[in-house]
Amino acid sequence: MTSELALYQGLLADIKARVRHAQHRAALSANAEMVLMYWDVGRLIAARQQDEGWGTGVIPRLAVDLKNELPEQKGFSPRNLSRMIAFFRAYPILPQAAAKLESGKPAASPAAPTAILPQAVAKLVPPSAGAGSSDCLLAVPWSHHIVLIEKVKDFPTRLWYARQVVEQGWSRETLTAQIKQRAHERQGTAVTNFATTLPELHANLATGLLKDPYLFDFLTLEEPFHERELDEERSQRSEGDKP
Repeated sequence: MTSELALYQGLLADIKARVRHAQHRAALSANAEMVLMYWDVGRLIAARQQDEGWGTGVIPRLAVDLKNELPEQKGFSPRNLSRMIAFFRAYPILPQAAAKLESGKPAASPAAPTAILPQAVAKLVPPSAGAGSSDCLLAVPWSHHIVLIEKVKDFPTRLWYARQVVEQGWSRETLTAQIKQRAHERQGTAVTNFATTLPELHANLATGLLKDPYLFDFLTLEEPFHERELDEERSQRSEGDKP
């Protein structure tokens, strides 16, 4: 009996670990898509401002119209739209990156999002930034990006903090405190010393992504798919779980 119980407990632990791992990968993939989308929205607005001579007045108008067109989305306030433009301008871009996004091709296939997305983001940063830096940009939550852009102007230093967010699982508050304490100065030349590959996403950061309000709003279901459909789905699941 003791042996059977141990085997059962092992199975339960394995399933739980598999569920958590899948949730973390899903959160990372969704966050990567959102970060890329925010970058592209910033690119589109900045391009129109440059080509058409539009001023900042277009931002509040866009915010209102996007709210009307996409009422389920909460991430397009005037302030956040301005942040998207700043995010786009914060990172050097190659013409090939904009051309690829302009072509309308998806940034990743559903089969392997985390394998393909870094290739697109790699074109948003200069080669001198070091290997693995594009992966950091994908893994960092949007609220952390806001702090990094607003408080760290030096590009290599900003990437160093992004790396620490992913490796150490820093919350937004911890990141802000570390920047205020100038933690990067204690690392010397390690600021630009990026590893070839990004380590496993820190569990605390991945769990935080699942609770991130920006990501939650980004994944909001389409407007017609609301309570009635959700209730029907819950009912079907409940029936299917019955012995």
